[in-house]
Amino acid sequence: MTTFTHEQIELLLEENDTHECEGVGKDHVCVRIEAIAELPSRFGDFHIVAFSNNRDDKEHVAIIKGEIFEASDVAVRLHSECLTGDVIGSLRCDCRDQLEAALKKIGEMDKGIVLYLRQEGRGIGLTNKIRAYSLQDQGLDTVEANLALGFRDDERDYAIAAHMLHSLRVKSINLMTNNPKKIDQLRQYGVTVNKRIPHILPSNEHNRFYLETKATKSGHMIDFYGKEHLPEQSDKPIIEGMSESQIKIADD
Repeated sequence: MTTFTHEQIELLLEENDTHECEGVGKDHVCVRIEAIAELPSRFGDFHIVAFSNNRDDKEHVAIIKGEIFEASDVAVRLHSECLTGDVIGSLRCDCRDQLEAALKKIGEMDKGIVLYLRQEGRGIGLTNKIRAYSLQDQGLDTVEANLALGFRDDERDYAIAAHMLHSLRVKSINLMTNNPKKIDQLRQYGVTVNKRIPHILPSNEHNRFYLETKATKSGHMIDFYGKEHLPEQSDKPIIEGMSESQIKIADD
């Protein structure tokens, strides 16, 4: 199995038995480790850590490889739950491909973490995601469908993910993502993100438009024409002489 020692497990469980804190983010989210177990899988040998929280009734998990306790530059993937993709293998998204690729990559590393977050449909829930699918069947893209249902493009918040990493005593991470918003939010919540690891997978005929929408409307660093996205290309488009209102629009 992994080298995440039983002594560390007992320490984390003991610390979290009566854990209370001011919480993270505007909702003061506080998480607590509830259980830890070994998890051999087709992608490698892991430990799985179950978390509860004071924000919702959902249980989130960390899938851990190796010595992450007090470690720096830990490879981390934040994966939001997708029943249609993760379980059924839907071709409308790339969620299952992203999850399996992350588990395989981290399974081959000395240390790493996949946080599996119960944020179905970019945070709008399973039923609303299926409603959004129906609107997409009528010609709307992902963003337009969410907006038509009264939601933002992306309702996800990563305060829970940040607290999970703090609870696991991870010092700094290398985030496996194409989404700059994940990096921004984790840093906002006190996580040290030292590096971005691109996580781009091939598209298919069913999810190509979905991925293009991610890139053009949601700011994901995916290029379909073979051009490399350099880290500085994720900087805000702010130049000298812009007014405060123009800068605010750029930040949004």
